[in-house]
Amino acid sequence: MDETVRIKNTGLRGVPVADTKISFIDGEQGVLIYRGYRIEDLAEKSTFMETAWLLLNGELPSEDQLRSFTEDVARAREIPAHICESLALLPQDAAPMDVLQAAVPLLAMADNELADETRDANVRKAIRLIAGIPAVVAAWNRIRNRLEPLPPDAGLSHAANFLRQFHGTRPDPEMARDLEVCLVLHADHTFNASTFACREVVSTRAHMYAGVAAGVGALSGSLHGGANARVMKMLMELQSEKNVAGWVRDQLDKGQRIMGIGHAVYKTTDPRAKILREISRRLGEKLGQPQWHRLSAAVEDAALAELARRGKHTLKPNVDFYSASVYHMMGISADFMTPVFAVSRIAGWCAHIIEEKFAEAQERPALYRPESDYVGNYCGKTGCVYQPLQERGKPLSSQ
Repeated sequence: MDETVRIKNTGLRGVPVADTKISFIDGEQGVLIYRGYRIEDLAEKSTFMETAWLLLNGELPSEDQLRSFTEDVARAREIPAHICESLALLPQDAAPMDVLQAAVPLLAMADNELADETRDANVRKAIRLIAGIPAVVAAWNRIRNRLEPLPPDAGLSHAANFLRQFHGTRPDPEMARDLEVCLVLHADHTFNASTFACREVVSTRAHMYAGVAAGVGALSGSLHGGANARVMKMLMELQSEKNVAGWVRDQLDKGQRIMGIGHAVYKTTDPRAKILREISRRLGEKLGQPQWHRLSAAVEDAALAELARRGKHTLKPNVDFYSASVYHMMGISADFMTPVFAVSRIAGWCAHIIEEKFAEAQERPALYRPESDYVGNYCGKTGCVYQPLQERGKPLSSQ
């Protein structure tokens, strides 16, 4: 194979495109760091509000800073009435990610600081988006079920308020804490597809909401944020499967993937998957639904054994593998799992957008503009001969 072709068609994997101070992955060792802090410590000790502050500002907040930030987000959860009215006009079978992507420009048009491109204004826009994305997701779940959206409860944590607005009842505190951990785990992951989409768009000097809309679109794909929904679909289909190992072997023989196994960066188990595995086990026991964790663990064991037998030792569970069962047991349907991913990832997207806009020039490109090699028709420097419409397709001898 031509070496230049091999290097070129990699989806930019392994090709650094900019500097970042936001997060770091060591795929060989299974390490994920936000602003210098390991994800395991943040998941155990932090909250989503504290983690969001950390991502946006580069350091952990003081008590006063965290209180002020949390209050600012809580105040911003009340989205304008015309946005819910607009959502109510959409088809009830519209995909939640499409609805979310359509709602981002509505949030933009409601932001009276949209044209202000100072750093402080962009941080305030980030606060409104961190508050507004979950409000839209919860509102759409209610609207598509012919229910009225619920107002926010300022007395609840970010995760607990989302679950209350989504389901209509105050959540169990332990479940709310589990969702809080999930939000911390999903908040950022370096230059993944959706984050790169955000940064590429705002490198044109587009506003933050334009970048976020692009990020939502990228996240909707089944190879990115949509993967956990496909994991849940797999588990639902496997409920009655007696021979999981045989099913796994058959899938691999047919060249099919085992959803949730393998990652573009990690060559060992995704550190987030280890934490989600335990949440899945504990939630299953608490809710009387242990079958989802048992089934997930059976698929994991069978997949890793079969992949190892085939010499593929680096394919391990990723963040989607156990988040599927966790969200399912929280009452979040498969088509809402990716929007809940966005509820978390909005913090990382906004942090990257701010970094893209305000980093020193040597830390980022002025504008993302990659090259490509043209391999289509070529008729010399003058181009192909244009044929009139009526002559196209006729044999040359008849022209």
